[in-house]
Amino acid sequence: MAAMKPRTGDGPLEVTKEGRGIVMRVPLEGGGRLVVELTADEASALGDALKTVVS
Repeated sequence: MAAMKPRTGDGPLEVTKEGRGIVMRVPLEGGGRLVVELTADEASALGDALKTVVS
């Protein structure tokens, strides 16, 4: 029987380069993570969009 581990979203936002893509793991409220794979162009566009909202 597999060990039962709690599924929590606790932890930092993680962004790693894997092969040709960029993988972003975002912790979610209620547990789990949203995993998104982006190209370099998409990551740049996401960064620009976030900067306009934050500033």
